[in-house]
Amino acid sequence: MQKTLLVTGSSGLIGSEVCSYFTHDLGYRVHGVDNNQRAVFFGPQGDTRWNQTRLTRELPGYVHHELDIRDRAGVLALLREIRPSAVVHTAAQPSHDRAAAIPFDDFDTNAVGTLNLLEAARQACPESPFVHMSTNKVYGDAPNRVALRELPTRWDFADPDYADGIPESFSIDQSKHSLFGASKVAADVMVQEYGRYFGLPTCCLRGGCLTGPNHTGVELHGFLSYLVRCNLEGKSYTVFGYKGKQVRDNIHSLDVARFMAAFVAAPRPGEVYNLGGGKANSTSILEAFRTVEIFTGKPQVYTYSDQNRIGDHICYYSDLRKMRAHYPQWDITQSLDETIRQIVESWKKRKREE
Repeated sequence: MQKTLLVTGSSGLIGSEVCSYFTHDLGYRVHGVDNNQRAVFFGPQGDTRWNQTRLTRELPGYVHHELDIRDRAGVLALLREIRPSAVVHTAAQPSHDRAAAIPFDDFDTNAVGTLNLLEAARQACPESPFVHMSTNKVYGDAPNRVALRELPTRWDFADPDYADGIPESFSIDQSKHSLFGASKVAADVMVQEYGRYFGLPTCCLRGGCLTGPNHTGVELHGFLSYLVRCNLEGKSYTVFGYKGKQVRDNIHSLDVARFMAAFVAAPRPGEVYNLGGGKANSTSILEAFRTVEIFTGKPQVYTYSDQNRIGDHICYYSDLRKMRAHYPQWDITQSLDETIRQIVESWKKRKREE
């Protein structure tokens, strides 16, 4: 019997990659849940209907459900109808800047929406693995307390305890999270609790910068994709503080989907993993400018603001050792340069088709 997968946020970057990977590589029948809320949060530039259309056209048996995860009764009815073999939850209000302007929408989507899905899964398919796309923002700005050293083009950790990055044992308490980070903490802890209290096979993936060629990057969310878009359009990119030397680790959406598949195949209840590109796939904004310029042949136009974003990390890259220990068959397959090359080509293609 063919296995089924339910993916929330299916028209977004990670959701769409998961839909494609589980269909083409694993033979699942995929049900996607998305109501294009990203366009509501970010305006027309955040619209993901193009990706929904692509999935419907390219994936055999793909079924789209126009459903808001805040609709508790609707979520329960859908899971009871499908009884999926696995659930991958990527739907979210994803911007810590935007959250301050829409606190109720942010919390209702990120925290309450996640609870709706967890309880529906507990009632309809309690044995099915439940993968939640969390965020490194659950650590708040606490990583900024780690001793840093300033290099010519980036900040880096000076404390040898963090030579491999931020581990899952890092505290989430006594720090400024942004309202987005707080709503994601609530969801993250609830996902863990449904694993530990009820025994559901759940995990939280605390993502760094998740990226790839199908990202609809906007200024408030989607660092690399938006940076590439600005470069190709000759639009000025605004750097917010830290001399442009702030560091993020970037992981290609394909490698995210591959790890989710590894977890679904061998789930562990109530787990937490820091899911990012690791130190090897880390870059500062200044370094990203130079790399993008190599692939586009165009100079990066940018302006600088001394005001950093509230709760922003100065340096953050994920310690991948726990992921590699629990799932040794998984590792990063897409380098940072290759990822940027694909993003550049994707934006060029979209521009030609407009």
